[in-house]
Amino acid sequence: MQNVLNALRTLEEVAARQPIGVADLARAMDLPKSSVQRALVTLHTAGWIRQAAGTPTRWTVTTKALYVGRSATGELGLRDIAVPVMEELRRQTDETVHLAVPEGGRIVLIERLETSQPVRIILPLGQNLPAHASANGKAVLAASSEDTVERYIAAGLARFTDASITDPDRLRAELAAIRARGYATNSGEWRDDVSAVAAAVVAEAGADPVASISVNVPTSRMTDTSRETLGAAVREAADQVGKLLGRSTGG
Repeated sequence: MQNVLNALRTLEEVAARQPIGVADLARAMDLPKSSVQRALVTLHTAGWIRQAAGTPTRWTVTTKALYVGRSATGELGLRDIAVPVMEELRRQTDETVHLAVPEGGRIVLIERLETSQPVRIILPLGQNLPAHASANGKAVLAASSEDTVERYIAAGLARFTDASITDPDRLRAELAAIRARGYATNSGEWRDDVSAVAAAVVAEAGADPVASISVNVPTSRMTDTSRETLGAAVREAADQVGKLLGRSTGG
């Protein structure tokens, strides 16, 4: 039983810290390296993790873990509908496109389509995004109920960079502006090198958002003009996915 628990805990730690090596895992888990290595071998044999490129050996989760998570939360239907729209958005913009979902007060990245450009934004699938400091998160908050927003604010607004919004009134004003224009922006509010635009996916009028779609750009490549153009494109894509979802569920 202990070996099973160690393997499951190792999988969780790899997902949270990927890519990561056995020594760092052992320190994080406060376990002997031999125990962690056995767990890694088990997970690798079962197809849950794979070796990342380069040396020394580091580990990342495979899509098997993502598939199980999607099945548990019903996200397979969302992905099937969203990915073709995301592909067209990537073709239009040639920038990285992300799909994220709200989950228990968090915003979780579940799909990524990468740009062909050499300088790009790379975030691991399963990454938790701060709701008040990411475009995906602010898009979801802006489309959520007032109670949801106030509960989030009451939990505290962490500062990640100098650009992070940590004042509740300023965040409320930002969310109002997002509702007015139909998309959210992030200008280095979570990481200095990451900028983005995003729009919420709503499958039924008046319902909570089920996801958000974003276009993610290195901050050095984001201009006022491109932000507006990308915002309009991502708003259209999110609206399209929402309508398709509504049809698929009879809404």
